[in-house]
Amino acid sequence: MDPESERPRICNVTPFQQIVASCTGAILTSLMVTPLDVVKIRLQAQNNQFSKGKCFVYNNGLMDHLCICEEEGNKAWYKKPGYFRGTLDAFLKIIRNEGIKSLWSGLPPTLVMAVPATVIYFTCYDQLTALLKSKLGENERHIPIVAGIVARFGAVTVISPLELIRTKMQSKRFSYNELHQFVSKKVSKDGWISLWSGWAPTLLRDVPFSAMYWYNYELIRKWFCQKYGLYEPTFMVNFTSGALSGSFAAVVTLPFDVVKTQKQTHLWMYESHKSLTPRLIKIAPACAIMISTYEFGKAFFHKQNTQKQQL
Repeated sequence: MDPESERPRICNVTPFQQIVASCTGAILTSLMVTPLDVVKIRLQAQNNQFSKGKCFVYNNGLMDHLCICEEEGNKAWYKKPGYFRGTLDAFLKIIRNEGIKSLWSGLPPTLVMAVPATVIYFTCYDQLTALLKSKLGENERHIPIVAGIVARFGAVTVISPLELIRTKMQSKRFSYNELHQFVSKKVSKDGWISLWSGWAPTLLRDVPFSAMYWYNYELIRKWFCQKYGLYEPTFMVNFTSGALSGSFAAVVTLPFDVVKTQKQTHLWMYESHKSLTPRLIKIAPACAIMISTYEFGKAFFHKQNTQKQQL
């Protein structure tokens, strides 16, 4: 007997509970993965000076962000002095000289964007998956691909204008009135579509990643359940499935990531060197932490809801 076909699906979790679970996963993922990128950017900064007006890519494990360099000096977190011989040396020296909190110094300006994007993405995926299974049946193997594509499409579309505005706000200190004037002028000059200027290259990378990630995640998780005779996937099954599927999707979509970088280079004039290793170092643990936390949260709410129904 196929354990996957027998095990009960977590179906009585409300959309609000899905939002809470995905929000928790997004915050936890950001907290755990951010130090990796903070160290990487500090290493880059000591070799290539980040001059005013230039941009660099910052990733907190959930999404990329463009950060515009501020005025000269060492006040900005990415310009603090220090000579590092490598990643481990940077970790140790930053903790010893600046305190462990410095490893999360790049978190605040990006967490505001990452959490809503992740909440929209994961909640939409689950809602679409449930809808498609009710129409097409539980065993339709293409459902994760379709749901993953539509969910990522929606998340990128909603967040893209906010990312443009946030990046502009980083370039100088804007008042809300100045920000309103900037948006109004841009819309009147180039139309509403100009607020989605980074939309196409982002979709080019994120939609294929999402399709492959969810398809392989569901496939690998099902294989683990069958192999070990599980009726419900454990935390480690979800964690391992997320890491493996995220790594595979990262390898396959690396060319799309390079294209996205090159297109944004023309728009924002920042320098970035892309390779597979740093992409995997962030994506594998980020996918593992996010999906396992999300599934754990849904399982928790499922248990609570079931107990309430039995009272």
